[in-house]
Amino acid sequence: MVRGAMLHEGKAKRVFRTDAPDRYIVEFKDDATAFDGKKRGTISDKGALNNRISAYFFKLLNGAGIPSHYVDVLSDREMLVEAVEIIAIEVVARNIAAGSLAKRTGLPEGTSLTQPVVEYYYKRDDLGDPMINCSHVTALGLATAEELHRMRETALKVNTVLREHLDAKGITLVDFKLEFGRKEGRILLADEISPDTCRFWDKETGNKLDKDRFRRDLGNVTEAYKEVWRRLSGN
Repeated sequence: MVRGAMLHEGKAKRVFRTDAPDRYIVEFKDDATAFDGKKRGTISDKGALNNRISAYFFKLLNGAGIPSHYVDVLSDREMLVEAVEIIAIEVVARNIAAGSLAKRTGLPEGTSLTQPVVEYYYKRDDLGDPMINCSHVTALGLATAEELHRMRETALKVNTVLREHLDAKGITLVDFKLEFGRKEGRILLADEISPDTCRFWDKETGNKLDKDRFRRDLGNVTEAYKEVWRRLSGN
């Protein structure tokens, strides 16, 4: 597969065309941002770890009947994916109060929710990715009501699969963000699933194993990402 022109560069990844019109290459970067880009830095080896961890989760979910854009891992930092049209909505599923949910509701961080909560955010860096509701989604033409329903149901199914799998690895799935893409009438899971986009806590100690260690200057960021991969891979 030949890497072509760069289509897009985001906070954590670059996307390139290939010599196959239905395939893109995603390159994972070590760059890290938080608080709508106000905090920036680098996490050593993050790109390689997120590539491995995302591939692991996409393969797990594909096996559970949840389709994604994942095709193959090409190199330490490169993933081959199906060329999809990214939908400008971030779908967030939450099991435990943390981050912005704890601030908005006043719930102490760590409070278990009685049922999973699904939220939608408008994927617009220049607006700070604001929270939106179902009416906003359809009024802005971001997705149809049917597409939004499919994304919500997929997010809940992903939550069920990942919670059970991670629990067996000694990791609590606190919350996570998903992105989706359209391709030939299908809605595919896209982007990445990694400590950048999920909150992972150690099941016994509650220690954070995700990007909150960067956001809050907790230190040992790379070590936390490596620990997630160690538990998933068993190595």
